[in-house]
Amino acid sequence: MNTVLLRRRIIDILTLVFAMAATAFGLFWLVWILFTTFVQGLQALNLDLFTEMTPPPGGEGGLLNAFYGSAMMILLAVLIGTPIGIAAGTYLAEHGRNTKLASTVRFINDILLSAPSIVIGLFVYELAVRTIGHFSGYAGALALAIILIPIIVRTSEESLRLVPNQMREAGFALGLPRWKLTSQIIYKSAMSGLVTGILLGLARISGETAPLLFTALNNQFWNPDLSGPMANVPVVIFQYAMSPYDSWHALAWAGALVLTVFVLTLGLLVRFLARKRSSR
Repeated sequence: MNTVLLRRRIIDILTLVFAMAATAFGLFWLVWILFTTFVQGLQALNLDLFTEMTPPPGGEGGLLNAFYGSAMMILLAVLIGTPIGIAAGTYLAEHGRNTKLASTVRFINDILLSAPSIVIGLFVYELAVRTIGHFSGYAGALALAIILIPIIVRTSEESLRLVPNQMREAGFALGLPRWKLTSQIIYKSAMSGLVTGILLGLARISGETAPLLFTALNNQFWNPDLSGPMANVPVVIFQYAMSPYDSWHALAWAGALVLTVFVLTLGLLVRFLARKRSSR
């Protein structure tokens, strides 16, 4: 009996040691990446980054047009993907919870969640860019929306499922129609979860590069029109980091720092909302 207990304890200790070693290994690279990004990015961070356009080769400038392009495409993607995702999540959680159609939708949604973003970018390239004949910010926003939708669908369904059934039964007992029950009671109860899902999707699409290479491409100049090629931060970082110019390298690090801080802020906000929801 003592031998069995000793063997179990040794296995338990070894498992704990390997788990801690794997955690430390992952954290080491994460801290190194963040430290390098902050050190290199802070050296290149200045006011010109937010007030000047992307420069010509070897020149000085900023990322104003790239920030604007990313903001516009992300905003349009959120406007497209949020209502579709919440509507699909509502159907899965409230109306067709156990139907065959709901099972099919969940299966397709899981496939989209794991689909490589470059495949989605190629799909939108064939669907929109080749059809129109040129790259555009609209195509970029469409690609980002397709990435965003399955995230919101999954989080919306889970958030709505967490609402107690007693609230639904009470609403039906008062004679409320299902649409009013969902819009005025269920959505309000699950609001923090719905917002959390939107923020998670927003953080996911903020740093996507491959879909935008196929759809929005890039633009060195200021272009407020989404119907043409549009500058964006991920593609600018990708192109400038591979260039032979030190000034472009500095801009790439500064853009990476701004993007990292933005995503980290969204992550902290998501954690705050999730903790607030769990404490209720």
